[in-house]
Amino acid sequence: MANQPQSSLGYSPDTAQPPHQGSHSPIPDPILTSPTLPSTSAPRFPPPLLVQPNQVHSPSIKTPNIHSPSNGIRTGSPRPLLSTPPGPPVFSSPLQPASVPFRTSPATPQPVAFSSGSSLPTSSPPHLSNGSLEELQQTSADREEWTNSTESPNVLFSAYKVLKQKKLANVPSLGFGALVSPGREVALGPNVVQRDTIRCHNCGSYANLYCNILLGSGQWQCVICRNLNASEGRYVASSKDELHNLPELSSPLVDYVQTGNKRPGFFPVSDTRVSAPIVLVIDDCLDESHLQHLQSSLHAFVDSLPPTTRLGIILYGRTVSVYDFSEESIASADVFPGNRSPTQESLKALIYGTGIYLSPMHASLPVAHSIFSSLRPYNLNSTPEASRDRCLGTAVEVALAILQGPSAEMSRGVVKRPGGNSRIIVCAGGPNTCGPGSVPHSFSHPNYPHMEKTALKWMENLGREAHRHNTVIDILCAGTCPVRVPVLQPLAKASGGVLVLHDDFGEAFGVNLQRASGRAAGSHGWLEIRCSDDIFISQVIGPGEESHIDNHESFKNDNALSIQMLSVEETQSLALSMETKRDIKSDFVYFQFAFHFSDIYQSDVSRVISARLPTVDSISAYLGSVQDEVAGVLIAKRTLLRAKSANDALDMKGTIDERIKDIAVKFGSQMPKSKLYQFPKELSVLPELLFHLRRGPLLGGILGHEDERSVLRNLFLNASFDLSLRMIAPRCLMHREGGTFEELPAYDLAMQSDAAVVLDHGTDVFIWLGAELDAQDGKGAAALAACRTLAEELTEMRFPAPRILAFKEGSSQARYFVSRLVPAHKDPPYEQEARFPQLRTLTTEQRTKLKSSFLHFDDPSFCEWMRSFKVLPPEPS
Repeated sequence: MANQPQSSLGYSPDTAQPPHQGSHSPIPDPILTSPTLPSTSAPRFPPPLLVQPNQVHSPSIKTPNIHSPSNGIRTGSPRPLLSTPPGPPVFSSPLQPASVPFRTSPATPQPVAFSSGSSLPTSSPPHLSNGSLEELQQTSADREEWTNSTESPNVLFSAYKVLKQKKLANVPSLGFGALVSPGREVALGPNVVQRDTIRCHNCGSYANLYCNILLGSGQWQCVICRNLNASEGRYVASSKDELHNLPELSSPLVDYVQTGNKRPGFFPVSDTRVSAPIVLVIDDCLDESHLQHLQSSLHAFVDSLPPTTRLGIILYGRTVSVYDFSEESIASADVFPGNRSPTQESLKALIYGTGIYLSPMHASLPVAHSIFSSLRPYNLNSTPEASRDRCLGTAVEVALAILQGPSAEMSRGVVKRPGGNSRIIVCAGGPNTCGPGSVPHSFSHPNYPHMEKTALKWMENLGREAHRHNTVIDILCAGTCPVRVPVLQPLAKASGGVLVLHDDFGEAFGVNLQRASGRAAGSHGWLEIRCSDDIFISQVIGPGEESHIDNHESFKNDNALSIQMLSVEETQSLALSMETKRDIKSDFVYFQFAFHFSDIYQSDVSRVISARLPTVDSISAYLGSVQDEVAGVLIAKRTLLRAKSANDALDMKGTIDERIKDIAVKFGSQMPKSKLYQFPKELSVLPELLFHLRRGPLLGGILGHEDERSVLRNLFLNASFDLSLRMIAPRCLMHREGGTFEELPAYDLAMQSDAAVVLDHGTDVFIWLGAELDAQDGKGAAALAACRTLAEELTEMRFPAPRILAFKEGSSQARYFVSRLVPAHKDPPYEQEARFPQLRTLTTEQRTKLKSSFLHFDDPSFCEWMRSFKVLPPEPS
């Protein structure tokens, strides 16, 4: 459990209970460009501020040194080195007479520093045996200090220094915490070893680079509990240089890999990626237009699968049809009634029969194509979509049974690991209205509330059953029929999967189908977190639940927080909120994250990440170490956790306002002879992130239906740092002559009639084409094509794949673009130039034309919002 008993752990949020209407409102008549499949070439990186259409530029706000598929950057690719362009001229603010320099692009990122040096506080020297204190300290005192660029990308702290004073360190408006992405792949190197770990006999923590070691005896002192441990001779050395050759004593991240295992059905594969079996569960109640799009997506999906991937196909409507791959000439299926759960006898007859229900693609690709081609539209068109019988729950039960049980392919000599690392992908076009886990067709049913509550519980239990068998359930919904998101969400969430809404079953749906099938990084994951005694973890948000340590190896005084991961994927993260128990006396605090899982190569991995943060008394030193973006994402996750309904979302907007005021009062400065407070200059990025959060789709009124916000909220709470940041604050790129792109703040001042703009908002990417540019023969089309190419490359590895929508200036669809930008046109000219320096390049005529193009509305600008709290916004960084 946590380091302090009274701390309450809040894991990934409960399913929201939105109104029972609609699922997704399509945008009428946009120029729609769906995301493409991942290309074989990684994006290239341009000079500062200019981005080619086939390049990716650094984010417009400070970004820790981290690569992620969700951000369109392939894992393992080198990080681009981007210099900061020269700052624009200084400006004078009427509110602050002093001239303040600023930059058009962010300052150099400041990732978390894992400091080094002597790790023992001088206030309480430990009692040591078999050696002297001087010898023990000497082995670590000469280590080089870690620089900011050497941090582990799997752990991002909100600050790389910790305040010693408990009262200030625990100020809830800012807080302290970390984002942990245990499933992120690490480049194979010297920090990957194939041997047993060395652990503290007292608390269970792992030997690491911050431990003090007695060279003569090899004894090492734990940094968490200060216990002295034997190393079984492994750390006996003649000099400290010899110890630096050991990965765990020279790197903050070490992967301990074991390729042997005694689990039933396991076979060791050290150099081959094992493809997870997939079962498609397909809605059989679609109209012809939806079915045609779905068939195209399904054909493309099976063509993209690796030859060794085993696939199963199930259709559900009033009945459940399980397709048999042994029939090559016709589409043949075994049928189950959908109004009740299948009996054990019927499932045994299916599993031990002669049919083949899971078959590798290299042997059954033509059969899969023939099955998809045989699908027919719903034959009772007079029945409304929402009233058609769909037995989704029964179909998923049958799919689980197929994945768990033996199949006919075993008789052909093919060895498989039953149930491990499996995935069920549901293609749904309407609600579950038949059989277990179903709800009535109509909300007016007199017993609807009770039946919905029963369905929620049943779906959650089914999801947990899938998780116990290492099977993830993803639900991809499409169309205009309401799918009853509150009922389906627990099924996906409890299994470790996701629920995604689409406008239709077209290309965007097909891309997500392909990315869902290949995104898993492993299975059987659980995370142990150990901290210094001064720190305790007060809350955990993300795809995990509390695990009982009794199931694992026990130690005498192990106070680790243990979390069972619902799935192991690169695109997920856990948000940890931390507090201090008392005033800190030591110079450092320590953290260790041990993540145990089976990877895609079926090897057992223990990934150990150790961190040491210095403690400080100075508030300015602490604020200078705060990572605005990480802190902003943590605040947003804590806020969204409580925003379970539309009314809650309104309340959370108020908490953001109060948070800004409290940070200004606690950490800012009061202006002389005034009631105004100056927001801390060290946190220059944070307030604008929170402004985007309260206006954007997560809390604002941009989305058309509460179901959409509920799906987006659940996705955000589990998302990686990169995707979370983009979902909060959009990234704005303006097209320039020669096919280059200039990165600008996400302000409405970018809507210049002679330009094209790309706005990346995580789950949506918008392309806005100015009227003047569109009127120029050839130039408008070229700019639009360049923007589409850039949008596709920015999101080529992101899951879910975002919608890419393009529209022209003045069109009705452009409101979706405008609503996500800061309305800076309301600010005075000096403030516009300060925060949007590109305006200085415009002529007087162009600026006049830009000003006249805006419509008046009541939304405050960022600066107006800050001043409404009697807080002066920080100067641009």
